[in-house]
Amino acid sequence: MKIEVNGETRQITATQLDAAMVELGWGEAKVATALNGNFVPAGARSATTLSDGDRLEVLSAMQGG
Repeated sequence: MKIEVNGETRQITATQLDAAMVELGWGEAKVATALNGNFVPAGARSATTLSDGDRLEVLSAMQGG
């Protein structure tokens, strides 16, 4: 299926958010995720189903002042 990841169209085979994160290279990364504008906690990713055309934002924490 095609989804948008951080503004870029990507083709993935995963249907659950946790599996998509692994497929996209963020498997063990400490990041925040939002699906279609809604925050998805790390613990809820395995229960979050993806659909064609979804918009996924993956954000990492930044340090500094």
